[in-house]
Amino acid sequence: MKVHGVSVSYFTGKLEAYLRYKGIRYDLAPPYGDQERIRAKVGAIQVPIVERDDGRWMSDSTPIILQLEKEHPAPSIMPGDPVVRFLAMLIEDYADEWLWRPAMHYRWSYEHDRELLSRILVDEATQHSSLPRFVKRIIIKRRQRIGFVVNDGVRRETRDHVESSYLNALRNMTAMLEERAYLLGSTPSVADFGLMGPMLRHFGQDPTPAEIMRNEAPTVYEWVARVWNASHTAGEPSFVDDFPADGAGMLKEIAETHLVQLAANAEAHGRDLRHFEMNVQGTQYRRLPVSVYRVYCLERLREAFGTLSAEQQKDVRALLPGQEAEILWQESIPAHSGYDEAREAPFNKAINVYGDGVPK
Repeated sequence: MKVHGVSVSYFTGKLEAYLRYKGIRYDLAPPYGDQERIRAKVGAIQVPIVERDDGRWMSDSTPIILQLEKEHPAPSIMPGDPVVRFLAMLIEDYADEWLWRPAMHYRWSYEHDRELLSRILVDEATQHSSLPRFVKRIIIKRRQRIGFVVNDGVRRETRDHVESSYLNALRNMTAMLEERAYLLGSTPSVADFGLMGPMLRHFGQDPTPAEIMRNEAPTVYEWVARVWNASHTAGEPSFVDDFPADGAGMLKEIAETHLVQLAANAEAHGRDLRHFEMNVQGTQYRRLPVSVYRVYCLERLREAFGTLSAEQQKDVRALLPGQEAEILWQESIPAHSGYDEAREAPFNKAINVYGDGVPK
């Protein structure tokens, strides 16, 4: 298969780690020189986009991975216990949709990171443009910082909290990796691959967050390499039978951040608003763009929760105490995105999730 992506892309790295683990061969190709054809096939240009050898196209990293799990079930990345599996998917969603903000902040707010990444992106993603290289770098730096940092709520009054989200993720992952090679067992799960999105290509490679990871959380730094090399080191799938106690900090962080965002976003979407505000762990975020895709994420999490038995749902509620988590099982806030209602993903027509489809 051909993966249209970028070597420093959040979601391309996540998918590549999964493909390597599964032993699925692929070629990495730039997506932006063939925009008209790709947009006709998948609806929106957001990497990674997969062009299959059977003529079908796939987009959106999570549905792509779930589809490939059906086609290549061994070794499985899905924990056998339904409660653990649901919480693994919740961690994956948090990695995709919450850690995105600090990942983009570190990349585009810090000068050294911004200068380095603009060079890489210009060379990989804009070869189709005839503009001078220095002009393309100026455009990319401004577009990325304004579109994905400032317009996503990263301002002077929120900057410390945005960075604390990264530090909290490192601390919580370290706690879960002290006794195990991977977050939920001796082989990687969907939670590990979800967290490879931010931890590999952003936090683990961009100069400023990578230095923090090496110095403050070398266990996580080692884990990044372990997941990337998992096809050669992991044995038969082996996951915990019950969600581990050392993951309590991770679940608490997810409830207080990601689930608060999903709730506030869905409420604003239900009121046909274009922007919303939210208070997360005492920090007020203002004028955040409403995301239809994140309403869809909440829909999918609610659907997954609904497949659990009454006893399993009780176990999840016990592991996710606090009012923030109630958004997963109480539908006082509707979540009707209108996106992928036939549940055809990853073969459906995608939508722009974060903006105008520039590389991430």
